[in-house]
Amino acid sequence: MVRRSPLVIGHRGAPGYRPEHSRSSYELALAMGVDAVEPDIVATRDGVLVVRHENDISGTTDVAEHPEFADRRTTKKVDGESLTGWFTEDFTWDELSTLRTRERLPRLRPSSASFDDAQPILRLTDLLDLVREGSIEHGREIGVVLEIKHATYFEGIGLDLVPLIVRDLRVAGWADGELPLIVESFERTVLQRLREQGIAASYIYLIEASGKPFDQIAALGRAAPTYRSEVEPEGLDRLVGSVDGISVSKRMLLGRDSVLVDRAHARGLRVFTWTCRPENKFLDPAYRGPGGKAAFGEYEAEWDVIARTGVDGVFVDHPDLGVAFFRR
Repeated sequence: MVRRSPLVIGHRGAPGYRPEHSRSSYELALAMGVDAVEPDIVATRDGVLVVRHENDISGTTDVAEHPEFADRRTTKKVDGESLTGWFTEDFTWDELSTLRTRERLPRLRPSSASFDDAQPILRLTDLLDLVREGSIEHGREIGVVLEIKHATYFEGIGLDLVPLIVRDLRVAGWADGELPLIVESFERTVLQRLREQGIAASYIYLIEASGKPFDQIAALGRAAPTYRSEVEPEGLDRLVGSVDGISVSKRMLLGRDSVLVDRAHARGLRVFTWTCRPENKFLDPAYRGPGGKAAFGEYEAEWDVIARTGVDGVFVDHPDLGVAFFRR
């Protein structure tokens, strides 16, 4: 069977080697040959979009070491989940700029943790400029897969992300289709609103293996559709025309939903998957090997199953391994 080469996307840069979403993580991903990188965005109190996986920054920055911010530690309910920590929306950008990034999984990735406390948080505009410059430096077109986090939550506290995203994309020159842009979210309503603003991008709906999208829970309560129902034939039919594709947990391609890619392609929808990681901790049990959670298992065997579905894009934490495998 001949398989096409999917897009290889540096998931938060190259977090297998550097703290996620740090400048060095992205620079390494670009140097390793990715087709695109994936920043997650959240907002500060004064409306600056910053590149963080979550608005809770307790585990990915040195905020706990700053006594001046000790009183900002609080408990909130975000997308229905109670969380205790420090949150971006309680800081101005000037305050956040004093923090430094840290490895989220230091026990699993101690080499990456050796780069802790050395780099500041990036703004979205910083990342967009970095990728543009990296494309020139490396002599190839490199895209951005922009993930919007907690849009309904942020709108509910008076920080509507849509105008902030439009502002930054236009300022950085990424709004008109000159550079390859994909926008994704676990909430389809924010994708629709952004498309209505005329942002030239491909719009991809992120889909969990379980649960329900929070924007639909907020609107419909218990009647909200499950993520699983969205990838059934009728659910995919409803997505046609509103999004350009879906991005699903790899668990959905390794199990009973292995026909999902064909089903989506038949309706003109692209399919991405996340996240291809080599460590035993993240592999399907069938592909784990000896050596503990941090050791690399039979990741190529797992990735081969994923590739043979015909998926259009894969998110990877180790870009060099992803490029080497998926392009061969």
